[in-house]
Amino acid sequence: MDQETKKTKVILAAVDTGEYDIESSLAELEELAKTADGEVVGVITQKKPAFDPGFCMGAGRLEELADVCKELEAELIVFDHELSATQIRNIEDITGVRVIDRTMLILDIFAARARTSEGKLQVELALQKYRLPRLTGMGVEMSRLGGGIGTRGPGETKLETDRRHIKRRITALEEELRNLGERRKRMRARRKKDSVLTAAIVGYTNVGKSTLLNALTEAGVLAENKLFATLDTTSRSIELPDGRSVMLIDTVGLIRRLPHSLVEAFKSTLEEAADADLIIEIIDSSSPEAAEQIKVTHDLLAELGCEETPHIYVLNKCDKGEPEIKLPSDVPQVRISAINRTGFDELLSLVAANLPETLRKMKLLIPYSQTGLTGKIRENGRIISEEYSENGVITEALVDIRLQKLCEQYLTE
Repeated sequence: MDQETKKTKVILAAVDTGEYDIESSLAELEELAKTADGEVVGVITQKKPAFDPGFCMGAGRLEELADVCKELEAELIVFDHELSATQIRNIEDITGVRVIDRTMLILDIFAARARTSEGKLQVELALQKYRLPRLTGMGVEMSRLGGGIGTRGPGETKLETDRRHIKRRITALEEELRNLGERRKRMRARRKKDSVLTAAIVGYTNVGKSTLLNALTEAGVLAENKLFATLDTTSRSIELPDGRSVMLIDTVGLIRRLPHSLVEAFKSTLEEAADADLIIEIIDSSSPEAAEQIKVTHDLLAELGCEETPHIYVLNKCDKGEPEIKLPSDVPQVRISAINRTGFDELLSLVAANLPETLRKMKLLIPYSQTGLTGKIRENGRIISEEYSENGVITEALVDIRLQKLCEQYLTE
């Protein structure tokens, strides 16, 4: 019960310029606020052809917002679009309530949920880049460091330092992330060299990626019904029906209008998708927003240069009824329920069928004079069974693509 009383009372605000679907965006903003332990007590919108450069909203609407804040005892106003330092300061002056925008709310969730050192560095970098141009406008927030949504996370104490110090910190963080990125690149190169197959699980936030990874691999990744439950990359290996192994990589969930600074900050995590042999795109088939969510995912994958990577659709949450969306028939697809663990056999068969053929199951009669070949097969593939006969060793094995031609002469029934 204590935790319930600690929830921050939040009012959502937005100016509808006709640029995007305001209702869908505000519904998502409400989910974000809940994820950050906020309780949405009111929503204020205004139709305007353009944002007011000084106040974002019109003066009359802002006065209404101030009254609503007082009446509902709101502690925080969250705007559905990015605000400048001047707008933040002016709105806070009129309402007397702390103001943050959509980007800051997302950053706050990231700050609370990053677990690995790389995830924390990425969060801090994004926070520093967001706050630098807004230092002069952090009115109420500056006086309340460390209290409530939008003030958490590595870097909040840096607000009291000067711009030069923050710029130095940004440079240092970028250098650290570059070094981590190089290490990640070397790990990917080693996986390629060792013929390790990888499949990246991508998709909109909260579509069930972590639930699926948990169900397939017992990975124990945090799987909650909250936006951005997973921020750090998790990799687990599973065996496919054809005997091959594939490394499944869970990635951070995507979201519409994800600020560019966040895309940049988390690119190293998402680059796992760019280098994967297969992209497994999870779709919440029960969501009326599925088409928009797929578009957001595809736009970001295109930005990462993944258009040529083999791709399959996985329609999750099919236990909730018929899919809300029709997908293009030229992309392989399968229906599953990650929570009920149904459709997994079909999913794994589809993954195996769409991965590049690196290992092939072969039954060979290897003469005793060629037993060195068995060692080579074992080194790059896998021996399933061996049976000694008069003419040699009858070997059933997964043979690496580089040895398949050599082995064909020893094929047996």
